[in-house]
Amino acid sequence: MTDDSDYYAILGVSRDATEAAIRDAFASLLSQFSQEGKGEPADPAYQQILHAYDVLSDSDRRATYDSLMAETAVSALTVNVQASRDEIQLSKTLQLIYLLIEIIPPDIRSKSQRPLNLSLVIDRSTSMKGERLNHVKSAIELLVGKLAPDDMLSIISFSDRAEIVVPAEPVKNKQVLMSKVRGIFASGGTEIYQGLAASMQQLRQASLAQYTNRLILLTDGHTYGDADQCLQLAREAARQNVDISAFGIGSEWNDEFLDSLVAPSGGQSQYIETPAQIIDYLRKQIKGLGNIYARDLRLSLDFPRNVAPKFSFKLTPFAQPLAINNNAIKLGNIESRHPLSFLLELGIEPQTMPARITIPLNFTVNLPKQAEFSFKHSYKVAILEHVAQVEPPPGIKKAVRMLNMYRMNEKVVDDVEAGHLEAATRRMRHLTTRLLEAGQTRLAQQAHAEGDRLAAMGTLSLEGRKKLKYGTRALLSQTLATMDLNSE
Repeated sequence: MTDDSDYYAILGVSRDATEAAIRDAFASLLSQFSQEGKGEPADPAYQQILHAYDVLSDSDRRATYDSLMAETAVSALTVNVQASRDEIQLSKTLQLIYLLIEIIPPDIRSKSQRPLNLSLVIDRSTSMKGERLNHVKSAIELLVGKLAPDDMLSIISFSDRAEIVVPAEPVKNKQVLMSKVRGIFASGGTEIYQGLAASMQQLRQASLAQYTNRLILLTDGHTYGDADQCLQLAREAARQNVDISAFGIGSEWNDEFLDSLVAPSGGQSQYIETPAQIIDYLRKQIKGLGNIYARDLRLSLDFPRNVAPKFSFKLTPFAQPLAINNNAIKLGNIESRHPLSFLLELGIEPQTMPARITIPLNFTVNLPKQAEFSFKHSYKVAILEHVAQVEPPPGIKKAVRMLNMYRMNEKVVDDVEAGHLEAATRRMRHLTTRLLEAGQTRLAQQAHAEGDRLAAMGTLSLEGRKKLKYGTRALLSQTLATMDLNSE
């Protein structure tokens, strides 16, 4: 959509502007025309401003216009689908196919982005003392410098209880704000729910519908006795349009817990190997938050009975496994000018008769003012008696190979936890070879070291486990950067 047809951009107001704000903006523009000796009825610019005001100042016409704007925004989304194969042979066993799906927003930047409502939840338990907490404070200082005056920010620190370091308020006096942050000191244990609950209370001080809402958790330890409460809070936060990202510092935290915490909102969990990386990760978070095209993208799982989703993994804008429930896969937000892509593994039940199966790809997404709209695509696979042997497209073949390395590492962990140490060791040796073949020398060296550790001690190191998990996870996003979904 061009600026000429965006009445909000013409008046210079946000899509959530009040009637008073629209009147004030219109009066200001008319005043500028008068001062410049313009404003004649025949002036096209004058007519454009007048028409924009006529529409947005009338509640019924504005509602109709907003609906049309949302429909136009949805129709501007491009869906590319690349399949591992379009034909499969009759079989008495389950067969797998892979879909690489990319949702591309139009190449525009909105001039009326919502302000941010951001809450930082900082672990200040004893283990954060020293370099870790110091780097968190430095990262916050850089982050604060990038926020706009109308952005809302709250900062919570927690150990076995929460402290509101900075209550939710517009970012204005940054020096006073940072003096409060510098006063955070490490002590106590780790109860993450205390921090999350206080954060949600602060986020709700703003009208959630008028902001891009994000809770960012930074922790270096396990939470004690409150994991279920945290996950329930995350589900409720997603229903209230609050997205959660979680970053684990060092090697002591629970990676499965953080994955589960961010899943309801389609957020990101990430391993921060060294304290110095904290700054980079927070900077990337804020950059993405400032340019959201649409939020809460979901894929409905209304597939034919003989088709079942087995696994799903987001590739861009960040690598993250996706939870599959009975109704939908939560994909998260679509950033302006950046595609959202994911890999979907589907199981086709045994087929004994030739057939053609249509797999609907039905998406819903929330656009400005929380309007929910749908858009559709489909994938067709033919079940034939005889199928020629055809190699999958190179891009999806490479993506599946990288996915299998990530899943192989996860199976090693499962084997270790089940006490199947010989199987775990063999699988880790195999992963080492696969990583070497893929040119991933650093990860291969880590896998080799963990294989030796398994053989000698029957355990994985906490650091090695996370390096391999998040290292193989990142390979999927790196792979997609070199792909062209429109080419075979």
